[in-house]
Amino acid sequence: MNITKILNNNVAVSRNAQGKEVVVMGRGLAFKSRIGDLIDPSKVEKTFTLSEPGASAKFLEIASSIPLQHMLMAERIIGHAKLHLGKKLSDSIYVTLPDHISGSITRQQEGIVLSNPLKWDIRRFYPDEFEIGCKAVAVIEEETGIHFDDDEAAFIALHFVNAEMEDDTQSVGGAYQVTCIMQEVCAIVHDTFQIDFDESSLSYYRFITHLKFFAQRVLSGTHYDDDEQEMLEVIRLKYPAAYACTERIGEMVEKQYHFAMTSDEKLYLTAHIARIQPAREK
Repeated sequence: MNITKILNNNVAVSRNAQGKEVVVMGRGLAFKSRIGDLIDPSKVEKTFTLSEPGASAKFLEIASSIPLQHMLMAERIIGHAKLHLGKKLSDSIYVTLPDHISGSITRQQEGIVLSNPLKWDIRRFYPDEFEIGCKAVAVIEEETGIHFDDDEAAFIALHFVNAEMEDDTQSVGGAYQVTCIMQEVCAIVHDTFQIDFDESSLSYYRFITHLKFFAQRVLSGTHYDDDEQEMLEVIRLKYPAAYACTERIGEMVEKQYHFAMTSDEKLYLTAHIARIQPAREK
């Protein structure tokens, strides 16, 4: 492969045998090189090919501005996540994660430690992603000697949550807002029934899965159809306490997020709440 663009001494752009643009990385790979020079295969440590145009441009910017070690750590963590999560991840993770890791390392070295107020909720709502976050901080400590606690693991987990979302235009701030809405809804359910959730139960898993997508709809302003009014009335009579709880949730999202719940939305949420509420309350 020949160099088509030099980003820094360690990163260059080329084209593979299929003519696709690739980013190649390696210590000293482009040192004293010129456009058109052949790339020494023995110096190539990683080759990246991104399919999303927007992510590709941002990736080039990140790759040229942060240490090679941070890029390679992020790639190692992403590889581990793909293997263990078994979910499709947006190419945006190759931009957001190395940028975040590099920034976190810099702040830690400067003695700036950020707390994560949603740490416990992230751990509860996204256990698999939180586990990846814990693996990530272990990798960072192994390679740099810099120690991070669970707050950083939770921050990293949100990057993977965001990369799993269907709407890849959302920022990590979007994933954070999704978690906030889930937290607020769970607080209303807990306050209504005075219960501790059985996080190992299938009903709880289904409830949380529904909440993730409900929160995304609230933030994007998209709605289910509004054609289940009759069935909603049946559910309201069968599960009055769960329905009353849903109404409280509806008031909250309308007041705070200007989102009006349709009959379909109320129907599905009431059904999920009914499954997790105490039997005595039904």
